[in-house]
Amino acid sequence: MTMPIYASPEQFMRDRSDYARKGIARGRSVVAVIFSGGVLFVAENPSPTLHKVSEIYDRIGFAATGRYNEYENLRTAGIRLADVRGYSYDRGDVTGRWLANAYAQTLGSVFSEHSKPLEVELCVAEVGPPDGPTDGTADQLYRISYDGSMFDEPRFVVMGGVTEPVAAALEATFADGWDLPTAMRSCAAALGSAADGTKRVLSPAQLEVAVLDRRLLGRTFRRLDDVAVAGILATDTPDAADEATTDGGHPAESTESTGPAEPTEPAEPEFPDGDGAGDPAGGQE
Repeated sequence: MTMPIYASPEQFMRDRSDYARKGIARGRSVVAVIFSGGVLFVAENPSPTLHKVSEIYDRIGFAATGRYNEYENLRTAGIRLADVRGYSYDRGDVTGRWLANAYAQTLGSVFSEHSKPLEVELCVAEVGPPDGPTDGTADQLYRISYDGSMFDEPRFVVMGGVTEPVAAALEATFADGWDLPTAMRSCAAALGSAADGTKRVLSPAQLEVAVLDRRLLGRTFRRLDDVAVAGILATDTPDAADEATTDGGHPAESTESTGPAEPTEPAEPEFPDGDGAGDPAGGQE
């Protein structure tokens, strides 16, 4: 007669945790930081279509790492949940904390009730109102782990890959109220940090960059294309941030009336709309 194999509940939980952590560590790192203009997302992601960063609602962004098909399902479920709540009650009832709690409950239930946990780590960010403080006190960053644990991060979030050297590099360079070019250069340099102390230089084509722009009304999520990212990484002037956080990296059109143009001056060319907000793609492992 064969004896049944027994393992303690603690051993089951340890095995699930090890399994999920190894899967997440195989993904590339993602960084979310608070800067003077809102929230900045920077991810190491060479794919132009499988996004790790996305929009959830008007002032809420989403970032993830790990297994793509799993956190893509979570992303789309979060969008549906937010739309239903905003339509049924009020758009102001859709908050980052509420959405982070919903994700934490889902991940916690899967981790405790299913044999295989989800190999994902999520970040939910909400930017404050346009007239709010620029020091980040009105912005929110939540990190949700594979087991449903939720953490409120006051400055930045690092997920995926080998997080220790990336977090250490950001800790050494982070400054309250820094502008977009400074924050982006710091994030790009941190993502190139390795555990053995070596440094990689990541090109704009290897980075996925998006912002939640506090100055905008309504939808605040904007993607930055490779041209805009290269321009910001190469400049020290904060003026580049003002142009890059508009549609597709092009300057926004003015809504103020300046009267009739001088007959001797040619009209300004119109830039195509390159708005990346609401992109349905999700992320990549």
